[in-house]
Amino acid sequence: MLFTYTVRSKKREELIDITNLLLDAIKRSGVNEGFAIIYAPHTTAAITINENADPTVKGDIINYLSKLIPKNYNYKHLEGNSDAHIKSSIIGCSEMIIIKDGKPILGTWQVYFLQNLMDQEKEKFI
Repeated sequence: MLFTYTVRSKKREELIDITNLLLDAIKRSGVNEGFAIIYAPHTTAAITINENADPTVKGDIINYLSKLIPKNYNYKHLEGNSDAHIKSSIIGCSEMIIIKDGKPILGTWQVYFLQNLMDQEKEKFI
């Protein structure tokens, strides 16, 4: 089964909690045990699992990636989003999820994030 969701961002770089979308997809699928894949079909987006209890974690991730891979560098790509392409390649565009008892297995503080790295709207598949 394939479920499509559209996620809108408010900033150029943002970590957006998409856990509720995954829970919705699992419920709609009727899968009790198995696997799911979250995939963002965009070259300027990424999927990751991390902490969401402390909002400073998201800021630290975004700030460190921006320092490591700055927007304004001597990139050859002319669209002005080379940093987003590099960040997406490093983080990855998908995650495999383990489902048990109709729920994704997550650590206490973990959630699923869509990391917007450039555009204002992203579509992802679960």
